[in-house]
Amino acid sequence: MIEVAVLTGFLGSGKTTLLGRLLKSPRFARTAVIINEFGEVGLDHDLIETSDESFVELQTGCLCCRMRGDLVLTLEDLLRRRDDGLVSAFDRVVIETSGLADPAPILHALMSDGPLARRVALAGVVTTVDAVNGLAALARPEAVRQVAVADRLILTKADLVESKASELSARLCAINSTATVLTARFGDVDPERLFAVEPATGRLPGSRPRPVAPPAAETAGAQAHHAGVSSFALVREEPIRAVALTLLLEALAEQCGRDLLRLKGIINVAENPERPAVVHGVQHVFHPPAWLDRWPSEDRRSRLVFIVEGIARAWVEALLAAIEIEVGEVADRG
Repeated sequence: MIEVAVLTGFLGSGKTTLLGRLLKSPRFARTAVIINEFGEVGLDHDLIETSDESFVELQTGCLCCRMRGDLVLTLEDLLRRRDDGLVSAFDRVVIETSGLADPAPILHALMSDGPLARRVALAGVVTTVDAVNGLAALARPEAVRQVAVADRLILTKADLVESKASELSARLCAINSTATVLTARFGDVDPERLFAVEPATGRLPGSRPRPVAPPAAETAGAQAHHAGVSSFALVREEPIRAVALTLLLEALAEQCGRDLLRLKGIINVAENPERPAVVHGVQHVFHPPAWLDRWPSEDRRSRLVFIVEGIARAWVEALLAAIEIEVGEVADRG
């Protein structure tokens, strides 16, 4: 599987400066980057242009590709060229979105296209936030969504301002309390820290759940929220049965739809306690499951992180509790 990371951020947030530095780093070798226009990136004399003007290879070993309208077609073309030996082999793909893009449809495309989903795995979302103008940008819903779905928040231009840092950090935490925050000074950040995000994950097979009531419009019980976006985590001390997890994910997919911006977590599955399942979903799409060989730490609790729009934490907790009770009763009768 080839890991795909999404690099997003509002207009002027510094993602292009960040990407330009990464492209020149030997530690970023064997990476393919899909960007909107080459002109937005500082491609200079270090570049080696191929015969196809849509593909540019760097001496550091990474490859740039211009977006050709449709993301899925661009990725498929890129993978085909890799298979045919027409471009340098790469191990990772980074997709740079436009400044006004909502990342959710991009994540949806990566996970919902069958043939493509079997070859690539979502590695995570990196969002740049301008320390100077970030507070103003967060008045726009696009910027809020970019922050909400992030695994890593990169605070750029922090060398230019210090006074707004605490207020901006509080706003970012209110929108997405689970993301790791890194600071990039002059566009410089460690690539290994930038893309060391959790693997893509997915959904367990199983039957459909019984119908449930739709979520409430209010987000009572959730952590702090902004512009309708909130994040919260469910933690379970006891292992969760595989069928209960299946029913929960299917119910969320059917009942929540586009309001489930992201779901990610690590689950202690009762039937396989030594190998945790990592789950990951966007809206009504869930990736095939990823089973880790072992637990990454001594903490074996199940943890599910939700980034939502107008979905109450209490509703999700009640849904999981009802499913666990029903599954337990069926198991006891069996």
